[in-house]
Amino acid sequence: MTISHRTIGTGEHKVLVLHDWFGTSAGWGAFLDHLDPDAFGYAFLDYRGYGERRDVEGEFTLAEIASDALALTDQLGWDTFSVVGHSMGGKAAQRVLAEAPDRVRKLVGLAPVPASAYPLEGDAYDLFHHAPRQPANRRAILDLVTGHRACGRWLDAMTARSVAGSSPEAVAGYLDDWTTQDFAARIAGSTLPVKVFVGEHDLALSAELMRGTWLAHYPNADLEVLANSGHYPMHEVPVALATALEAFLRA
Repeated sequence: MTISHRTIGTGEHKVLVLHDWFGTSAGWGAFLDHLDPDAFGYAFLDYRGYGERRDVEGEFTLAEIASDALALTDQLGWDTFSVVGHSMGGKAAQRVLAEAPDRVRKLVGLAPVPASAYPLEGDAYDLFHHAPRQPANRRAILDLVTGHRACGRWLDAMTARSVAGSSPEAVAGYLDDWTTQDFAARIAGSTLPVKVFVGEHDLALSAELMRGTWLAHYPNADLEVLANSGHYPMHEVPVALATALEAFLRA
């Protein structure tokens, strides 16, 4: 099976990029305009049920994302590569590391879900679990994780793109998996260079949570808090994110 994807750049350092629960390979905003195409070669994967692969059937699990991601790197002829994952994609990126530790050069988590379980309770459980079929819930989550700071036009546009770019079955399936899966024991202690970015206004995946999970799991992890950003730094502070990300990848 040939896996459709998007690419930017032809540089020697190859980078696999994994999107969030509400996103697609095309949902990275102005951030893409600031990447260095000569130093890096980026490949952006759509998960099954999302984007260009919206109609592709699947189990809608992190294991499946990792399997497809590794199949894509094989398709591209990449022996080694770095992995960047946003939110749910950050957890999927760690699953790629767990499956192919010798192939991953560096790991970057953008407002990332940890490898341990991420339980949702009470109102949060209801808010998230009704989101696959309730656009208003998706909008409320987007508003929450950006610290109730984003304008209505942006929230409306992000919600509309999320609904159009994903199947409800896939959104529901991935939610069940990324909130319950715990494979921290498989990656804990990895000496891989790791960078974690969080927005200062992210009310869900905070710096405090990263210190108790990502930084505890990876002894060579570094945390950077992005000023004036919430959960979507690729939209909120695209120049700052691109600059900091590539500085880490170059180091």
